[in-house]
Amino acid sequence: MKEKKYVIGIDYGTDSCRSIIVDALTGKQLDSEVFYYPRWKERKYCIPEKNIYRQHPLDYIEGLEKVIKTPLDRLPNYVRENIKGISIDTTGSTPIAIDEKGIPLALKEKFQENPNAMFILWKDHSATKEAELINKVAKKWKKENYLKFSGNVYSSEWFWAKLLHIINEDKDIAENIYSWVEHCDWIPAILTGVKNAKEIKRSRCAAGHKAMWSDEYGGLPSEEFLNKIDVKLGKIRKNLYSKTYTAEEMAGYISKDWAEKLQIPKDVAIGIGAFDAHMGAVGGQIKPYSFVKVMGTSTCDILMVPENEIKNIIVPGICGQVKGSVINGMIGLEAGQSGFGDIYSWFRELLMWPIKNIKEFTNEEINDFQDKILPLLEEQASKIKPEDSKILTLDWLNGRRTPYANQKLKGAIINLNLDSNAPQIYRSIIEATAYGARAIIDKFTENNIRIDEIIGIGGVAKKSPLIMQIMADILNKPIKVVNSLQTVALGAAIFAAKISGIYSTIEEAQKIIGSTFEKEYFPSKENIKVYEKHYLKYKKLGKYIENNTEI
Repeated sequence: MKEKKYVIGIDYGTDSCRSIIVDALTGKQLDSEVFYYPRWKERKYCIPEKNIYRQHPLDYIEGLEKVIKTPLDRLPNYVRENIKGISIDTTGSTPIAIDEKGIPLALKEKFQENPNAMFILWKDHSATKEAELINKVAKKWKKENYLKFSGNVYSSEWFWAKLLHIINEDKDIAENIYSWVEHCDWIPAILTGVKNAKEIKRSRCAAGHKAMWSDEYGGLPSEEFLNKIDVKLGKIRKNLYSKTYTAEEMAGYISKDWAEKLQIPKDVAIGIGAFDAHMGAVGGQIKPYSFVKVMGTSTCDILMVPENEIKNIIVPGICGQVKGSVINGMIGLEAGQSGFGDIYSWFRELLMWPIKNIKEFTNEEINDFQDKILPLLEEQASKIKPEDSKILTLDWLNGRRTPYANQKLKGAIINLNLDSNAPQIYRSIIEATAYGARAIIDKFTENNIRIDEIIGIGGVAKKSPLIMQIMADILNKPIKVVNSLQTVALGAAIFAAKISGIYSTIEEAQKIIGSTFEKEYFPSKENIKVYEKHYLKYKKLGKYIENNTEI
């Protein structure tokens, strides 16, 4: 019988982690599993009104075991016996404080209920002041331009700002922290049994896009530069790293403990981790000059350009451009929106408030109402013609990621009157998120980076025809939607097939394992002209809000 070769891709998202088990030789997806983080589901350790979002490492560890063992238990034993590789992706920047052995402080008894000892989720915006300080120092720095490959602006969502905030906020953490690690680096480290923080292999994707790492200036920002920001950063830098690895490289082989726990072979290769959008783009069949939109609670946009073709172009206002952050030989360019699906959910929760606070309704009735709201809004909003959509919304309810990160910005809705209704507002929200996407596209094309195609992946892309059609109209480009429900985990599986030696290149693995497309949305000629005019009004509103309102 022909040798069997299977791989596992694991995607750590905002609310859950999910796995996919794939026949690496045929691309057949055998099984998958989803694990919802129990502590996160209870909203433990989060203070939304202060933009504080933390996740306990136990949610991640429990999820890791569950999403591997459960589907394998459903499959024939020969699948388990022929697992060759595992790769993972995570949200990011989602870092945590660790001790000298690489153990997160939240796993120690003293800190097990301390939110500052936990993973600082990507959407946590508690470090805005620290980001402002980093930007201020960087712009006055006369030597290297450490913001050069980070869009010339540093975000509160990223590595150094979050580190500085935590060690300033919490004296106990500051006294016990040894190093600082991204979620996508920590999972491969525990799977391979790393017992020393300095031996954790760091992701090129995470380091380049969020930590100002570049081989152009020898790695991370210098100790001298970091001391200008805060001497505590310079001190921790000594315990970080200089070398990074792409997701096409191995982190090592699975440890004996984890092999026994998962009941898989001891020679399973574990890949270097990366961020979800980057691996998702690979699962979604990215190629040079493809623009992949990962459309979920937020959006993350990935564009890939051959190193020898980008020349001296540095795109301002984005979330970085990094060699090998997607595929080797390519420059990965990242952008995105801090709020996308979250904004639709916010509007749904706004409408649900009376229902949730009227005691006569049962939980079952409340859940039934909640499930019906967005489909009903979409149905009614689809009947509104673009020229009749008079309400204008600004999509900065969770700040702005790109162009030019600014998490202090707020959203706005204008042109309301006593005749305005929920479907009209909902449609304006959809249009606003599409205008935000258009602003990102424009930033690339204004800097001579062409875009040959747009690919949509994620829950929103698959669930909402109205959102996708409006997006195509406003971007004035066709959008292809992938077929797979687990495109990001599928991307991780592609990397697992590469690092385990089944394929010599990511492109070879993509052809076999990557997702097909289920649908393509084409822009309406009639709507394009209308939306061009509305887009100019959106930009005008954004400029006014940014320059004239600060509360």
